[in-house]
Amino acid sequence: MISKPTACTLTVAVAVMAAAAAVMAQRADAPPSSGTPVIVTKVVARPLDRPLMLPGDLIAFQDVEIRARVAGFVDAVNVDRGSMVRRGQLLVRIVAPELGAQRTEADARIQSARSARVEAEARLASDDATFQRLKTASATPGVVAGNDVEVAQRTVEGDRARVEQLMQNEVAAVNAAKSVSDFESYLRVMAPFDGVITQRDVHVGSLVGPTADPMLRIQQISKLRLVVDVPETAVGSIERGALIEFTVPAYPGETFNGRVARLGHALDPKTRTMPVELDVANAMGRLAPGMFAQVSWSMRRGRASLFVPASAIATTTERTFVVRVQNNRAEWVDVKRGQAMEQLVEVFGPLKEGDVVALRGTDEIRQGSPVVPKTAPPATQR
Repeated sequence: MISKPTACTLTVAVAVMAAAAAVMAQRADAPPSSGTPVIVTKVVARPLDRPLMLPGDLIAFQDVEIRARVAGFVDAVNVDRGSMVRRGQLLVRIVAPELGAQRTEADARIQSARSARVEAEARLASDDATFQRLKTASATPGVVAGNDVEVAQRTVEGDRARVEQLMQNEVAAVNAAKSVSDFESYLRVMAPFDGVITQRDVHVGSLVGPTADPMLRIQQISKLRLVVDVPETAVGSIERGALIEFTVPAYPGETFNGRVARLGHALDPKTRTMPVELDVANAMGRLAPGMFAQVSWSMRRGRASLFVPASAIATTTERTFVVRVQNNRAEWVDVKRGQAMEQLVEVFGPLKEGDVVALRGTDEIRQGSPVVPKTAPPATQR
């Protein structure tokens, strides 16, 4: 026998049906799932200003080895290692007895050539006067034979040729004497510029000459050259006249500076670096040639670059890319890495400032897959 439903039972049934309907309605109103949640960040544009620590070498602005230009013996050395000298100052005096004999011989040749020339000029004047008298007398027929006039004329021409030859001989003798005088001037060795004697390898009595070892070495240290090998990636940031800071181990915690003065304009094919010279004022002489320097080189670009967090760049065996999010879809955009600055990395590719990219680039986010972008906290985006 089936009992009739009570009022209580009907009430519970109605409540259950109402709850089920509400749940179904809620599910119908809810939007379908739109994709994988992805934390995103924006591509930013900033001027690149990245400090690079580059090694450098300090060298003398001018550096010369002093050698003897003539063979001889050292008679005096007026300087020693560490001597500060001025341009034109006498450094070394040399004696060369052979030059004295050559000088005496050259003077004798000049005197002989001059005497012969004077004698030949006197004879030329006498013979020319005779020729002129005969020529005048020959104007009267029968006074002077024509042959005598011709002989006198040829005599004058021969005298004139002899005078010219003797004049050439005299000039040659004078030039020879001048050459000896020039060599004698080399016996006094002068400083070519203001500087300091950094090496001395000669003493009184030493035999010196053009093929012998250097006597002295002089360096200009009031102004130094700082040679820095700038890598190819930073060559575009070289700015002539820029003031660059550097340090040296000799003075810990102290900073010096130099100004960019000369560029190599060519890269070393082995190291892919360009030599750049900085002029360093060193009036106090605290810095010395040969010191090693750590140069704080600032790497800059001519215009702003695009940056993303390092984690946003995905690298596979085939490509390097970032995952750009557009219209809730993932798009792989190929990029090339540039320089790192703080916690960001410079990227080059078909991106623009403000593009939204995945904070964590990975090939797990497939090309064209639906995603739900979520903005990362500011601290995470750095």
